[in-house]
Amino acid sequence: MAAKLTAGQARRIALAAQGFLDPRPEVATMRQVQRVIDRLQVVQIDSVNVLARSQYLPFYSRLGAYDTALLDRARDGGGPRSRAPRRLVESWAHVASLIPPETWPFLGFRMAQARDDGWRDRVEREHPGVLDTVREVVGEHGPLTAREVDRLVEHGVVRSRDNWGWNWSLVKECLEHLFSTGEIVSSGRNSQFERRYALPSFVLPPEVLARAPGQPGAPDRAESALELMRRAVRAHGIGTATDLSDYFRLRQVMADPALAELVALGEVEQVTVEGWQKPAFLDAAARRPRSVTARALLSPFDSLVWERARTERIFNFHYRIEIYVPEPKRVFGYYVLPFLWGDQLVGRVDLKADRAAGRLLVRRVHLEPGAPDGSREALAEELAQLAGWLGLERVEVT
Repeated sequence: MAAKLTAGQARRIALAAQGFLDPRPEVATMRQVQRVIDRLQVVQIDSVNVLARSQYLPFYSRLGAYDTALLDRARDGGGPRSRAPRRLVESWAHVASLIPPETWPFLGFRMAQARDDGWRDRVEREHPGVLDTVREVVGEHGPLTAREVDRLVEHGVVRSRDNWGWNWSLVKECLEHLFSTGEIVSSGRNSQFERRYALPSFVLPPEVLARAPGQPGAPDRAESALELMRRAVRAHGIGTATDLSDYFRLRQVMADPALAELVALGEVEQVTVEGWQKPAFLDAAARRPRSVTARALLSPFDSLVWERARTERIFNFHYRIEIYVPEPKRVFGYYVLPFLWGDQLVGRVDLKADRAAGRLLVRRVHLEPGAPDGSREALAEELAQLAGWLGLERVEVT
């Protein structure tokens, strides 16, 4: 019979797997940043900067007031034109995400799908040679932003305004296609959050390039699914089949056989969890703490909470991001961060960094029904620490 876990046990296993069991270091080093990378495997990217760029926040939630230059160096090497080894590279993983370089080849099946989606054939038919030219410019002059490539390409391309208001030139579309297919990669981003495009050989180490799509050592779909699900299980600690497949956005037709193989290998155990309607899958090596004493504000894009159904199941916390909701219809606010205290999500707070005035604006606070005594004081302490990390002088409740 499958082992049965309580809801509390499952919640604490999930928190431990995501790195919330360890105390925050007094001074975070690259070693601690790497530990977070190893645990999460995927860090979502988003352009919203109302508080801080989303990739910085999961590291703050786990490490406290760390130096963000550590993460920049992990992603960019030694600088814009550096060939230094990266600890993180950008790819379409969950969505646009940072991943360890060794994970990149296992997403080759997705790159192959992008190459065969029909867009390439149409562009090569309507604009012969433009893809080759864009690739050659990146190879000769890169790393380059899209605007820099646009200036260098000598084709007279027509800008299009018919794609939901976006004004990407054909060159930009070619760059995004080549990035999706793995023919070029991102060597990092500049201060305007623009990708710098480069050839894979500029960014990826030889052992990763040897497994790139089209190379003899490239993993097939089954091997890729197995490894991605293995990493998803470790990052979750415990989850349903749907939870686990969502981590790298795998279709169930790929994810289910891989999960069954992990069970057969003894790396994963099928269990039942009190209150869960579907079977759960437990990392056989997962830590099973008796208690968790975390205190953290979580980005809306943090991997602990990005799968909203799982968040509700584990924490009894209904959470939706309301950035795209008209203001009069918002329930909790524009950029709302869940507040983790102990092993529960006890509240949520709508925040904005007013950098010009040096203020962390607290626009709305909501504590959950039954939030334990001390929740408000714990949140106030966390907000003060967050303001200091952001270089803001004070917390102001508006």
